[in-house]
Amino acid sequence: MKTKLFMSVVLPATIVFATSAFAEKEERIPWADVPPAVQKTITDHAGGGKIEEIEKETKTQHVRILHFDSDKIVTVYEAEVEKPDGKEIEIRVDEDGKLLKIKHL
Repeated sequence: MKTKLFMSVVLPATIVFATSAFAEKEERIPWADVPPAVQKTITDHAGGGKIEEIEKETKTQHVRILHFDSDKIVTVYEAEVEKPDGKEIEIRVDEDGKLLKIKHL
């Protein structure tokens, strides 16, 4: 009985949900290599601070739904900024220039 329940309800429900695994690559890049939309978002949120470092994070997300596999590459830019008051923040922006997060360090 437990086996039938597992095979008829639990297993199909589990297969329907997507699973993902990430392979991540981080690299420092020069400001000139940052896309214009990303530059604008970082500059707009830097508050006149000095951009200390830019990192480009590329993640490959593997998704499996039922019997179908798919890979999606996600790129995020992360800027470390020293504000005029000496405090540091980290600005995370996606490749289209959308602000993802501002973290106060």
